[in-house]
Amino acid sequence: MTPNVSYPRRWKRPPQLVTTRRWRLALPLLILAYLILAVGSLEIDVGRVIEGLERGARFVQGFLQPDFVSRWGDIRQGLIESLTMTLTATVVGVLVSVPIGIGAARNLSPRPVYLVCRSIVAVSRSLQEIIIAIFLVAMFGFGPFAGFLTLAFASIGFVAKLLADDIEEASASQLEAIRATGASGWQLIHYAVQPQVMPRLIGLSLYRLDINFRESSVIGIVGAGGIGATLNTAIDRYEYDSAGAILLIVIAIVMLTEYGSSYLRKFLQ
Repeated sequence: MTPNVSYPRRWKRPPQLVTTRRWRLALPLLILAYLILAVGSLEIDVGRVIEGLERGARFVQGFLQPDFVSRWGDIRQGLIESLTMTLTATVVGVLVSVPIGIGAARNLSPRPVYLVCRSIVAVSRSLQEIIIAIFLVAMFGFGPFAGFLTLAFASIGFVAKLLADDIEEASASQLEAIRATGASGWQLIHYAVQPQVMPRLIGLSLYRLDINFRESSVIGIVGAGGIGATLNTAIDRYEYDSAGAILLIVIAIVMLTEYGSSYLRKFLQ
């Protein structure tokens, strides 16, 4: 005789994080209270908001009616500096990142080399580009040289970190097969690692090229040269039509780089 057992007729998903019903009810209230207190601490001034919206409307109007003629000489100079910084910093950053990325791979390098290279990657990734640019501008003065060093230093942490992760995820059987032939370390990298990570390295390099151009527009605000310095000058002079022209040029170049890199990656694969 089977016992009389009642089963639930509707399935209810069990809680994943908070299992206590009391806390599930209290947490949304606590989050809402925190948001209310956080918004209250912002000290929002309605007058400043209205004034800012008026300036924003003038900026949007200038963006819709860009002026490419009045400050074209400065725009061209800033654009050349940004493109030069972007290309040279990406090339130097990738070239330096390759040995550091190999040294930061746990499955290829001895532990002392691994720790040193991982430390270099960590230092490079821990500092934002704008902070590095401020420091280098203070050291070397205003101009594109500080911007070049900033972008190259940031590229090292980005490319070396992802390259090292890709090397660590490489096929272990292929590595062991090459090692079993008595290959040297360089032969192991050339025949086992390079075929697996080269497409990824090319994609990372192109992606970093895109990032460096966009970052060159930011670090120029602190004096590191490039189109960002021209944009900052135009905004300081309330020349919103020239600022709109600069932003349109930046958007066009980023889109061109994006489509070109996608086509190149597809072609190489």
